[in-house]
Amino acid sequence: MPKGIPTEVLHRFQRVPLFQSVSHKGLRAIVSAATEIDVPAGKTLVQQGDHGRELYVIIRGTAEVFRSGRKLRELIPGEFFGEMALLSPTPRTATVTARTDMRVMVLDAREMEVILERDRTLGRRLLEAMAQRIRQAERGAVSH
Repeated sequence: MPKGIPTEVLHRFQRVPLFQSVSHKGLRAIVSAATEIDVPAGKTLVQQGDHGRELYVIIRGTAEVFRSGRKLRELIPGEFFGEMALLSPTPRTATVTARTDMRVMVLDAREMEVILERDRTLGRRLLEAMAQRIRQAERGAVSH
């Protein structure tokens, strides 16, 4: 990612529940560690049941989410998926396929671990956000 991170990209990462309480400096470090990739229409980004360790943030294009072959929803620019896999190597709960040509930012768990080693405060904020996300899931309020 170029040194000058577009504000739009920062805002999209800030929408990820794990990163909502992260400082501007911490958010810039996270976005800087992500890799920007182009994905052709029809390509599967993640497959249900596979183990993954990446978070995806959609910059351009749309994707479809399927669980057990049934379409659940469409993802648009600014949306994300894989935030739980970023912190825990669990099987993917859905398949996500590019509906159109896409540009996505991918943050791998290894890069995230390096950031957390450097910034202990960021790690604490992520733990707080994860606890809140778990409480929401227990109440059935999480949308994806």
